[in-house]
Amino acid sequence: MEYKFTIPLRPITKKNSQRIIKDGSGKVRIIPSAAYKKYEKQCGTCIPHIQTIDRPVNVKAVYYMPNRRRVDLINLHEALHDILVHYKVLADDNCKIIVSTDGSYVDVDKWEPRTEVTITEVETG
Repeated sequence: MEYKFTIPLRPITKKNSQRIIKDGSGKVRIIPSAAYKKYEKQCGTCIPHIQTIDRPVNVKAVYYMPNRRRVDLINLHEALHDILVHYKVLADDNCKIIVSTDGSYVDVDKWEPRTEVTITEVETG
C-alpha cells in the first residue's frame, strides 16, 4: 500500500505564534496560531479521501519552503501528522502507526512552496 499526494501550500508549523487564551472556566490554554488554523483548513481540499490507516507506516514528507530560512523538520512533521489525523488519513500519529519518517527533508522552491507526502505500509517484525 502506498499513497502519494501534494499539498500545494506553503508549509506551516504549529509552534510559531501560538496563542494563550483563557477558556470559560478561567483555565489558560495554548492554541495554534491563526495562520496554522487557516493552513489546516486549506489542507482539507488537498488530502485524499481514503480509508483511515491504522497500521504501521512510513510518512515521507518533502517540504519545499519559499526561502532558506531555518525551520525545524520536527515542527513541520508535527503539523503534517496532526493534519493527517485531523482529516482521518491516519488513526493516530503515535509510534505504533507512524513508525518512521525515513526520506523526509526540507528543500527550497521560491515559486511553488508545497509538501509532497508519501505514505507507505511498513512490515514490522
